[in-house]
Amino acid sequence: MTVTETDIPSDIFVSDWNAWHTLRDKTFSEPLGWLSLTALHWLVDVDSTFPDLPGTWRADQDAVIITAELSDDLSVDGFAVDGSATLTPVEGAPGLIVKHGPRLVEVIRRTGNVALRIHDSSAPALVQFSGIPTFAPRSEWIIEGVFTAFPQARTVTTGAVVPGLEHHHDARGTINFEYDGSTRELIAFAGRDDGFHVLFTDTTSGVSTYPAARSLHVSAPVPGGAVVLDFNRASNLPCAFTDYATCPVAPAENRLPFAVDAGEKTPEGRSGRALS
Repeated sequence: MTVTETDIPSDIFVSDWNAWHTLRDKTFSEPLGWLSLTALHWLVDVDSTFPDLPGTWRADQDAVIITAELSDDLSVDGFAVDGSATLTPVEGAPGLIVKHGPRLVEVIRRTGNVALRIHDSSAPALVQFSGIPTFAPRSEWIIEGVFTAFPQARTVTTGAVVPGLEHHHDARGTINFEYDGSTRELIAFAGRDDGFHVLFTDTTSGVSTYPAARSLHVSAPVPGGAVVLDFNRASNLPCAFTDYATCPVAPAENRLPFAVDAGEKTPEGRSGRALS
């Protein structure tokens, strides 16, 4: 069932959507956020150097070892690296931070591999950012659904935009909804505020929207399982903006066979080529 124009006053609907869109633009305008990334360097188990970083960097299955001199201007937790420093990034967790002057080096672990992401507030992508392109908001893309929990949470594994990486998602159940006379189903992953996180593609993916996936937050269900899917807020993942992210792709079960011409489009200058 689709929520109709009369269910939500048009001025409130548009005002709420504009506030959401403004916040999304602000998030990607942050000086050391996703658009500030300038490199992604994968580490190996021997000392390595990089042209855009001082010192040497090495990773094994447990830790990252940085070797640098005081003049290299690297610091961890406010302490300058003068000799060596050890970091232990956690699989799938936010990165640990090494400061290099005004820049940040984010140390991440993904599928057992360790990488460095460099953030620079003068990055060209950040300087040139003028907002996220979107479809015009339309209330017919607010659709009611029903959440059905799995008997117990299960792990769903998907690939990533970086070949060889995997993402392991905490899948909580399915969301069924009606569209164009047919019942559709999406797998819902655990999300914020007791809600859900849905990764999906549709027939706009690789055409006007980013091919790997878009993300949709779904609020916690009411008693009986009713939820609302507001596709006007279908969001790009960071990989839509930068080659230096390691985002997941949508699970095969969440590939919708129709066009969701709502939410965010492929950012200007980024590839819209569909993934195989």
